[in-house]
Amino acid sequence: SGLSQEAGSVEQLSLHCAEGSLEWLYPTGALRLRLAPRLPPTSAAVRGGSPPHVTACIKPTGTFRGAQLYLEREGVLELLLPEAPRPRARCFSWLPQEKVALFLQATPHPDISRRIAAFRYELRGDWLARPALPAATLSAEGACRPCNDTEILMAICTSDFVIRGSIQSVSNDAELQESIIGVSATRIHRQKFPLFQAGGRPGRPVGSLRTPLRCGVKPGPGTFLFTGWLHFGEAWLSCAPRYRDFQRIYEGASRMRQNPCEFPVD
Repeated sequence: SGLSQEAGSVEQLSLHCAEGSLEWLYPTGALRLRLAPRLPPTSAAVRGGSPPHVTACIKPTGTFRGAQLYLEREGVLELLLPEAPRPRARCFSWLPQEKVALFLQATPHPDISRRIAAFRYELRGDWLARPALPAATLSAEGACRPCNDTEILMAICTSDFVIRGSIQSVSNDAELQESIIGVSATRIHRQKFPLFQAGGRPGRPVGSLRTPLRCGVKPGPGTFLFTGWLHFGEAWLSCAPRYRDFQRIYEGASRMRQNPCEFPVD
């Protein structure tokens, strides 16, 4: 609470958890939030390769008021969230040796009405596969291109969800710059959380996946293998090959003994 801060003071905090939330009541002065996620060693680091980037995503609540959020990188400030921002995520990446923090600065107001600057955050290391995140601050390159064979084989092993099914609908949210894909599942191979629930045709769980609007997803026939990541509780699409193409890729890798994990193919 800003009621316990002196005007003009800067509170120092560290964010270590992989994900969480921050709520600042009656913002006064500023908060400096050091980003220091506890990351496991990566395969690149073990092999002596180039260090992976760390990625952070920030999503303000719909009632974010009373402050502005800046990214502080090597002493330079960049505005991430103005006061009263749209409730969409902003993501950015940095190398482990870079000095990065968030600077949450209270904005002056003539009255003392209750204001809350609150947001959720995610901190994670190398994303392993390309996540399609709704953020212009992440590289747009590849967010919409089809995955190559290697990326598809890794996606079935490492993704938060792997769903076989068909596209039932596509709706676009111009404000959030997101497309919402309605999917009817014929088989749930993996889902870390119950994203797909019964409710469609008998025995067909249904759910929704998201992808950036710029990717121009359109409904089409056929069976796909949908893979991707959870992002602030929502399922974001990564790789989605047609199932027959996935079968061909997987069986070819099996003959060469190059599959990174076992996967049921029928």
